[in-house]
Amino acid sequence: MRRRITSLTVLAALVATMLFALPLGFAVWQYYHDNTKSELERAADSVALAVSHELNAGLTPDMPPSGEDEDEDADVGIYSPDGRLLAGRGPAVAGPVERQAAKATVDVVIGLEGEEMALAVPVVSGPRVTGVVRAAVPESQLRLRIILTWLGMAGLAVATTGVSWLLARRFTKRLVQPLEELAAAAERLGDGDFTARSPRAGIPEIDQVGETLDATAARIGSTLERERAFSAEASHQLRTPLTGLRLQLEAALETPAADPYAAIRAGIASTDRLERTIEDLLALGRERRAPRAELDLGAILEEVRQAGEALLGPQRRTLRILREDPPPARVAAAAVRQVVGVLLDNAATHGRGTVTVLARDAGDALAIDVADEGPDLGETDPFATTPTGHGIGLRLARGLAEAEGGRLRLSRPAPPTFTLLLPAAPP
Repeated sequence: MRRRITSLTVLAALVATMLFALPLGFAVWQYYHDNTKSELERAADSVALAVSHELNAGLTPDMPPSGEDEDEDADVGIYSPDGRLLAGRGPAVAGPVERQAAKATVDVVIGLEGEEMALAVPVVSGPRVTGVVRAAVPESQLRLRIILTWLGMAGLAVATTGVSWLLARRFTKRLVQPLEELAAAAERLGDGDFTARSPRAGIPEIDQVGETLDATAARIGSTLERERAFSAEASHQLRTPLTGLRLQLEAALETPAADPYAAIRAGIASTDRLERTIEDLLALGRERRAPRAELDLGAILEEVRQAGEALLGPQRRTLRILREDPPPARVAAAAVRQVVGVLLDNAATHGRGTVTVLARDAGDALAIDVADEGPDLGETDPFATTPTGHGIGLRLARGLAEAEGGRLRLSRPAPPTFTLLLPAAPP
């Protein structure tokens, strides 16, 4: 890209130079021809004025001395009307230019004679031509002036092209280097480095692309981080139905005399809950915030009852489910099911005694309380993750609740009571 931009810049400079050089070169050629004609005419007129009195009197004139403003390179000669050289420098016999001037039909005659550019001026006395003054310069001298000027113009064109090349390299570096750094940042982003950021170049268009790339990297990084955190927390959530299934199977092994079909049916029910948990987590990980259908609280509580019996039955603990005129809510059923499942698993694992699930009206919110008869939690933060992994499920549950516009908090430390608050649907 650097070479292409530099080549295009130099080519543009060359085209511009040629467009100016061609008419300028012709103007130089015309200028030197006109200037030479003016110098010859001035030299011839000066001599003609000086010798006109002698020629009109029929005398042989002497060549006057050259003035300061006369061209010393010009050969000036004085000719008689019949074409003989009387004085000065020039051919011994007049040429066609001098013969034409001797006819006195024009004031000045100019033309080429051999290798010279000659100009002749007639000297007249009334109707009679008394002489001709000839001034000439070598054509090679005129050609040398033109060629030297053209060479100077060519040198200036080369210098201009060289300066254009240097400037093109400088500005190309300033333009291309930010693009290369931007490409390097994009490559790092493609390799998985979401901390890659593109430097600012001070060029608005390139900086706008860099800002867009940085925003994209930040969004991808935060999305990937959330997905990784969600995956880690979701894996913890899958242990709840697995734990229930394991407890049921262990209870069946410890009581060989019990009906094996009951244990199989309970295992199948736990497997169904595990499958539903996986589907819920996948759905919650994919879906965006969208209008929700009204929550079927009865179906949710029935699923909670089945899961609670599977978890608490082997521990010979009981589950109570109460309803106190709860209001309707428009939230994702999968999110509510998983949050209450986490609270139920927490009560079964870390609590004691009877577990109570209460759905009630909390003003403008639907409240679901999950309480047990465990020890006082005191000032501890149950949502903080410990090195052993405790608290991951509660943190996931709180994240799911907040994603639905609700809250999950420890409403009472003794007996431990967690409350899920969900916004009530408008009437």
